[in-house]
Amino acid sequence: MNVRRSAAALAALGVLAAAAPAMAADPSPSAPPKVTVPAALFGKTDPTYDGVWRQSLSLIAQHTAGERPAASAVSWLAAQQCADGGFAAFRADPAKACGGKAGAQPDTNSTAAAVQALKAVGGHEDAVRKSVTWLKSVQDKDGGWGYMAGGPSDTNSTSVVVGALAAAGEDTAGLRAKGRTPLDALASLALPCSADGGGSFAYQPDKKGKLAANADATAAGVLGALGKGFVVEPGKAHGKAPACASGKPTAQLLAGNASAYLAGAVAKSGHLMSVMPGATDQPDFGNTADTVVALAADGRTGEARKPYAWLEKNATAWAAQSGPAAYAQLILSSHALGESPRDFAGTDLVKALDKLGPAPQKAAKAGGHEEKSAKKSSSTSVWWIVGVGLVFGIGIGFLLSGRKKRQP
Repeated sequence: MNVRRSAAALAALGVLAAAAPAMAADPSPSAPPKVTVPAALFGKTDPTYDGVWRQSLSLIAQHTAGERPAASAVSWLAAQQCADGGFAAFRADPAKACGGKAGAQPDTNSTAAAVQALKAVGGHEDAVRKSVTWLKSVQDKDGGWGYMAGGPSDTNSTSVVVGALAAAGEDTAGLRAKGRTPLDALASLALPCSADGGGSFAYQPDKKGKLAANADATAAGVLGALGKGFVVEPGKAHGKAPACASGKPTAQLLAGNASAYLAGAVAKSGHLMSVMPGATDQPDFGNTADTVVALAADGRTGEARKPYAWLEKNATAWAAQSGPAAYAQLILSSHALGESPRDFAGTDLVKALDKLGPAPQKAAKAGGHEEKSAKKSSSTSVWWIVGVGLVFGIGIGFLLSGRKKRQP
């Protein structure tokens, strides 16, 4: 997931590079206009490159935790959709058309994230269908997707789109472009077992066509191969699989090899490292959280415990500094292991996220541990009432029995 932030940074650098000659010619250039952060948007930082992304993850995390997101937050996200169904990273003025030289450009990552969010909260089926149609229309001939429509496929974009289409009920295994499927695209980006980093995924081939292991892409690739989105339900643990297995690149083999690579990467320290050119290597909190989700998705819940424990000890300060998307990642990693995001080593992640955006509605909607507890309590109350009713006589007993028979 962190590649979206990297892409945003590169986009920003591209804008600055393009503006460099003009700035040099002008001895007193004016500062770029400050972007006003909408009141319904999560976070207070400039949303130019991640507005839709962080809003989508925030809504998904709230919903997964059993909350009903604020109507204003959902409406803001829905209003960001372009006429063709795609979503750009951020539209300061939704009244202006997308595309062209001046309009915001829709991208696959923002669109896929928005699809998962709008599908989760419900009530926006037309918007979801429109986005699904757009995503299908920009599938590359190799079966995958790039960040921008028509761009070369990459593991992260392909995987997040697969997750969105799966959430919308689409058959991603049978989705073909020029005869190639998303799984074909992912297989072409997976490193063979004989290579350094065997079993992992590369983000994209380099200029010479070579693949290099990328932990962020590998975590995304596990979900893409398994056809899963951001939300992973706690799965049944399975035995420890081989480090890397060769054979026909099925979904299970690709996911298994990639999760084995991730398990090995976090086995010693409990976390991944961020390696950026010119910067000091440091722990990578976001990719570690994504690794927890990926390992859980592939049934490696035992091996996901160590990185999750490391996150509990170290990630709260990172989330507070990074903002809503970071809190959302931690909430989703907690959910993937069946843990409570309201007690993350003493921190209530859900409450912390709620403070960064419009207050959620009080009533819980679908999903989340809190709603399950409410259902259990409701069920207990119903049976107590039935028992009391039976005490009052046979006639009332027959009435209650008839009601029970009509229940699904």
